[in-house]
Amino acid sequence: MAYSDSHSTPSVVEARGLRKNYDGIEAVRGVDFTVHRGECFGFLGPNGAGKTTTMRMIGCVSPMTSGELHVFGLDVAKSMREIKRRLGVVPQEANLDEALPVEENLTVYARFFNIPSKTASERANDLLEFMELTEKARAKVSELSGGMRRRLLISRALMNEPDLLILDEPTTGLDPQARHLVWDKLFELKKRGVTQIITTHYMDEAQQLCDRLVVMDQGRIMEEGSPNFLVEKHIGRELLEVRVEEEAKSKILAEGKMIRGHDSYRDLLLLYSDNAESLLEEIKMRGITTNYALVRRATLEDVFLKLTGRRLAE
Repeated sequence: MAYSDSHSTPSVVEARGLRKNYDGIEAVRGVDFTVHRGECFGFLGPNGAGKTTTMRMIGCVSPMTSGELHVFGLDVAKSMREIKRRLGVVPQEANLDEALPVEENLTVYARFFNIPSKTASERANDLLEFMELTEKARAKVSELSGGMRRRLLISRALMNEPDLLILDEPTTGLDPQARHLVWDKLFELKKRGVTQIITTHYMDEAQQLCDRLVVMDQGRIMEEGSPNFLVEKHIGRELLEVRVEEEAKSKILAEGKMIRGHDSYRDLLLLYSDNAESLLEEIKMRGITTNYALVRRATLEDVFLKLTGRRLAE
């Protein structure tokens, strides 16, 4: 199972001023981004941020309203068929053929790419082995667990040996063991040179898989960079969570020399620092009583909540 791209485009995806309108509603508002060959690139954001719409434009499923979008150096408005031939797409909702056995879901799909039956059969066997589904080759799709279905969807998307794999919420609804198995397989594919674009609501998933990502909100890109870069830029190494009386909050913030930034949510005060343990000791030494205190490493989720807020998006 070899994945290589003989084409020499400088990037896999290039978007400039990309916009998408639906009935007067601007879902994507002039975004710029580049996806490099061989990387895993992520789109993060609350519901309605424009992530899936952007993915659909990259996948040539939804036409852009304006701007520029090139995939493999090809204009999506002019070369949809050529682009689709080189894509592998894993949708959020499983759309497997329940009437066909597992292996036939792959070999029948191969016909859409005019892959010879012998090659399709060999490729299907290789992919089922890679995704640890060989024992289920003759099973009905209805007999598969959620994690197995997700791995079968990824296998199907790889049947045409794509140069770009697009995954929409690849592990939604899976238990921790199934999620980690999918992560392992996606990481191995990246090592083989398969460029990946994912959307996810799991911040730990983005931190594990993504080389770079963008955080979107209300159709715009708010920030871009590697997970570690974004955590260091917006939060710092550590975070101190404390619950204190309202009047104590202003006192902590006014005199806290070790505080890089902060956020507040109801009675919880989040303090960004490079040394949260020392910051907590400083607060205690000043006689401020905390009802709750937790020192922990800063995460991508902290960045996400800082940038997009804690409101629920519909």
